[in-house]
Amino acid sequence: MVRYLALGDSYTIGEGVEDAGRWPAQLAARLRDAGITIDEPRIIATTGWTTDELAAAMDAAEPLGDWDFVSLLIGVNNQYRGRSVDEYVGEFHRLLRRAITLAGGRAQRVLVLSIPDWGVTPFAHASGRDRRAIADDLDAYNAAARELCLAEGVAFVDITAISRTGEAAGMLAEDGLHPSAAQYARWAEAALPVALGLLAGGATASAG
Repeated sequence: MVRYLALGDSYTIGEGVEDAGRWPAQLAARLRDAGITIDEPRIIATTGWTTDELAAAMDAAEPLGDWDFVSLLIGVNNQYRGRSVDEYVGEFHRLLRRAITLAGGRAQRVLVLSIPDWGVTPFAHASGRDRRAIADDLDAYNAAARELCLAEGVAFVDITAISRTGEAAGMLAEDGLHPSAAQYARWAEAALPVALGLLAGGATASAG
């Protein structure tokens, strides 16, 4: 049985959706359909968490033990609070290395998803935030995360382009900010071939 640990923030806990609609749960279901015997993911994630808050929660949850598969999606709240890319890079890198350690030191069993773009949402529009500035910030965050993943031999799946269709019908939860289960399904589909390659022992992959 593959033991799966999912680390993140609101996008991993699935703010506004049922438990089965969260993207890690949907990914696990697709992996089972593909013949991978995988447990329901243990999720360490809370709406609003930044990189340092996720790290503190992981400290509080220790000992976390060893896992066969670990996913990481974090950083949107760093950007929302106006934190610098340089600060994000340092904290994300430490989290990435912890994820590798939790995966038994196997970088090829860690999967990172890019940060989605909340600037396209009605929430961002209503708040008067500059959508272009949000997109530019997140592109910089994601470029840095991708580079770190490449250096560490960790798979990186870019779902940001998917998130930028977030205003399409059915793609957002009722709060007008967080993804719906339908959008999470698209993330899970994007991650599936990469996850299959990792769990089948294949080489590190990148998508998007």
